[in-house]
Amino acid sequence: MELVVHAPRALVDGREQAVSVAVRLGRIVGLAPLGTAPPSRLVATLTDDEVLIPGLVDTHVHINEPGRTEWEGFDTATAAAAAAGVTTLIDMPLNSLPPTLNAAALATKRAAARGRCRVDVGFWGGCVPTNLADLPELFAAGVFGVKCFLQDSGVPEFPPVTTAEMRAAMRTIAEVGGLLLVHAEDPGVLHTSPTPQGRDYQAFVASRPEAAETAAVQACIEAAAITRCRTHIVHLSSAGGVALIRRAKADGVPITAETCPHYLVFDAEDIPDGSPQYKCCPPIRGRADQEALWAGLADGTIDIVVSDHSPSTAELKLLEVGDLGLAWGGIGGLQFGFAAVWAEANRRGVPLADVVRWMSTGPATLAGLDHKGRLEVGADADLVILAEAETFTVTDGMIRHRNRITPYLGRELRGVVRARWLRGTELSDDLVAGRLISHEPG
Repeated sequence: MELVVHAPRALVDGREQAVSVAVRLGRIVGLAPLGTAPPSRLVATLTDDEVLIPGLVDTHVHINEPGRTEWEGFDTATAAAAAAGVTTLIDMPLNSLPPTLNAAALATKRAAARGRCRVDVGFWGGCVPTNLADLPELFAAGVFGVKCFLQDSGVPEFPPVTTAEMRAAMRTIAEVGGLLLVHAEDPGVLHTSPTPQGRDYQAFVASRPEAAETAAVQACIEAAAITRCRTHIVHLSSAGGVALIRRAKADGVPITAETCPHYLVFDAEDIPDGSPQYKCCPPIRGRADQEALWAGLADGTIDIVVSDHSPSTAELKLLEVGDLGLAWGGIGGLQFGFAAVWAEANRRGVPLADVVRWMSTGPATLAGLDHKGRLEVGADADLVILAEAETFTVTDGMIRHRNRITPYLGRELRGVVRARWLRGTELSDDLVAGRLISHEPG
């Protein structure tokens, strides 16, 4: 064996077990009773306060390179991921230039990433009104799915689709067995909502009401029921959205949903005015919505939790001005999402196994990465030693994102990563060991 990890506590099949994990050629080749694995060149043994978990998988990350690398790039994003125990991430098709709308743009994105990733990186494609004919080629080129917006994305090169255009795209995507991701906010509802301006956080929330999300989610459900296209709602934020997804799943609609750490740990009642580091779309809502999201995770309505890491520069965030209408929306949270969710889950009595399922196994399954996000024979040896009871407070100096703007600054989180391996290689802060991964149809 190349590596054996002796773990008195390891999360295997959703429960703690005492095992020795044997690794060869980057894969797990054995899960033996503790202490019975064959000899190995490298051996690691967990202490009493540590637990072995699979590397985390984050399927919602905006890296923005090339084109807007000053917002975030592959070097810094994957360094932040590795620090958090995230060993695989999938990059969103916007805000890079060009956006990932065809095979040529995907090749440009991969060229920018090659040789610069500390963790494994894959790519989503995009779906806009002008590239519906390019979708089969995008899937053939290896994207894990395609994403569309039903309202303005915020960047002109990635325009929204109408409901009719989304249905047309769904038919094409269903034919190739693909996955459609949808940013679900209804443009008509947003158009008639108050215009966001000034420092008042509640006024910003009122500008992106729950009705905008529920109207769009309902349109997605109806289209998915007709086309039978696998459809995934990104960053679900509202109680109404949870109720719709729950009903649709019960009716057999091929739909899944995610939420994000910031919706689970922050609430509108406690967010101070003039704080653009909390601004995202859809917005962080009130405590009742937050409770509905936790309930949706508990009963399986919501499938996964991912970061939606979408940072920008300090100039765009307007921190000194604090105008929530003018500031760029997006949360910088890739490095701290897991520890934030685990801290809140622990407070609520939710076991670590559930959090790992939501933030490792579940995202891997969504993307079709059956060899990621699990401790089992045949899986990639993406391993994390976690001191699950140790807490830490987020300081500016520990932030690895390119722009150190995050709502987690100063917050106490739970779970310290003490070691991590990517395909059997132990990661250090300066090791660039990541590969560019592609979806393989079938």
